[in-house]
Amino acid sequence: MNKEKRTEIYRRLRAENPKPDTELNYVNPFELLIAVILSAQATDIGVNKATARLFPVANTPATILDLGLERLKSYIKTIGLFNAKAENIIKTCRMLLEEHSGEVPRTREALEALPGVGRKTANVVLNTAFDEPTIAVDTHIFRVANRTQLGKGKTPLEVEKRLTKLTPEEFRQDAHHWLILHGRYVCKARKPECPRCPIADLCEYKKKTLTDC
Repeated sequence: MNKEKRTEIYRRLRAENPKPDTELNYVNPFELLIAVILSAQATDIGVNKATARLFPVANTPATILDLGLERLKSYIKTIGLFNAKAENIIKTCRMLLEEHSGEVPRTREALEALPGVGRKTANVVLNTAFDEPTIAVDTHIFRVANRTQLGKGKTPLEVEKRLTKLTPEEFRQDAHHWLILHGRYVCKARKPECPRCPIADLCEYKKKTLTDC
């Protein structure tokens, strides 16, 4: 895929959604961090339902620690892997208080040192909370990047590096949100909705669907 085609793809995605954002509900970096930790192998809708119960009661490292592990579990038990996630959140809150004065760190290294925080989660927080031009590769972005040829790779890290290198600078800040939303609602895993796709003529996927879903 050449630079002109890649640029036009992002132009069209921007025209469809000029100010994209995460679908997770949050009001500060800490809430976003917790929501993203909870979102692993879970839907944003499910996470939002859980955090709608949790955050009014506890939305700081100190107040979550005050809840304790078992009470925290009671708020997030509708989410997959809630036991492990609750343990990681408790450990993360303790680290935030002991090492970062209760604030969410703004570096990848410090974020990835937190329990339950991997590269993808760190990238989401850096991009969405702190306006860093990072690209967090989840299953949706991995699929879209490989199908369209925007950033081919065999692993999420390969795709991230390709997208970061090849995405024009003017689009890099919002690329993460455009691609994840495109994968979630249009370029779906089982049957992509190519007839209504705004970039279908630019996409290099060879197995496009030809009829409306």
